[in-house]
Amino acid sequence: MAKDQMEYNKMVETALRGVVRQVLNQTAAEGLSGDHHFYLTFRTDLPGVEIPDYLRERFKEEMTIVIQHQFWDLVADEQHFALTLSFNGKPENLSVPFSALTGFFDPSVQFGLQFQLIGDDAEKHASSENSMAAMPATLPIEAQDTDESEPEGDNVDGNVVTLDQFRKT
Repeated sequence: MAKDQMEYNKMVETALRGVVRQVLNQTAAEGLSGDHHFYLTFRTDLPGVEIPDYLRERFKEEMTIVIQHQFWDLVADEQHFALTLSFNGKPENLSVPFSALTGFFDPSVQFGLQFQLIGDDAEKHASSENSMAAMPATLPIEAQDTDESEPEGDNVDGNVVTLDQFRKT
């Protein structure tokens, strides 16, 4: 197979992360509408991820946050998003590059996106056992240490868009 000089995978991953950026910008401007709320999973061990040390120690590779009831100061620019969340009743600032995202899920409409690491981040973490598997097709997501409510039921099933089904092996 010929080498992909166009880097289509990188283009698609970047475009899909743009969907999350747009959703977060809309939420920052207008607040959450209806029952929308979001689970965002990201790598904690990548450059540019700013979280408190005690959270980085607990979630050495990956963490899921919930944007629902108790979040403040949400901002999103071209490269990252930042917000304040409550952990055990204490407000904490988080800043996450979009390149660190591994998953996005809105259970109110059963919509999810799964991301692969791209560029240098993929190469650095290629040897990591879980680096390329972000969210399974069935998403048993838990709100980890936040004051947010959890989804109803044991599993959250929905439409998870993954590029793996289109990739040739």
